[in-house]
Amino acid sequence: MFAVHSLKQKRSQVSRVLSRLRSRYPISVAEVGYQDLYQRALLGISMTACTEAQVASVFRKLEDEIYTLGIAELLDTDIEYLHYGEEIH
Repeated sequence: MFAVHSLKQKRSQVSRVLSRLRSRYPISVAEVGYQDLYQRALLGISMTACTEAQVASVFRKLEDEIYTLGIAELLDTDIEYLHYGEEIH
């Protein structure tokens, strides 16, 4: 996280990111790790959709949105698809 020097500043920035993502995309998102480190945040994001392509499209937009905010850099992403019922393509 850029220009963050305390946990209070980090919480403010993370809250801003979470609010913005929630308001613009059909997702659930929360800070799920590194709560005690002011220079790093771990976000967990989930989404329900009919196809993997829909999820992939939204997640690409999420990455772009985070870059556009300019307050943090993505160090890593990990996407897992869970299928229920009939096979989804």
